Amino acid sequence: MATKKGRSARKASGRKAGTQTPQPATREGTKKAKILALLQRPQSATLGELMKATGWQQHSLRGFLSGALRKKMGLKLKSGLRADGVRVYKVRA
Repeated sequence: MATKKGRSARKASGRKAGTQTPQPATREGTKKAKILALLQRPQSATLGELMKATGWQQHSLRGFLSGALRKKMGLKLKSGLRADGVRVYKVRA
């Protein structure tokens, strides 16, 4: 008897639907690793610093922060404005 794909296949494997598997560690030297290193600094990181480190445009970085870091990795990001009006981003503990 063939198994069905989708929900019943997840149930058959013993995993609950909707549970996430732990994310693997980030490889050294990748753009993702560079972004995470900048976001974990005590002084935070500006969008300009992130753009310079990766070569990406603003909209690409914002999408990466939202999609890959917040949604996929489950990290909590904090954003705020400095006294000079520049927005900074930081990974919350």
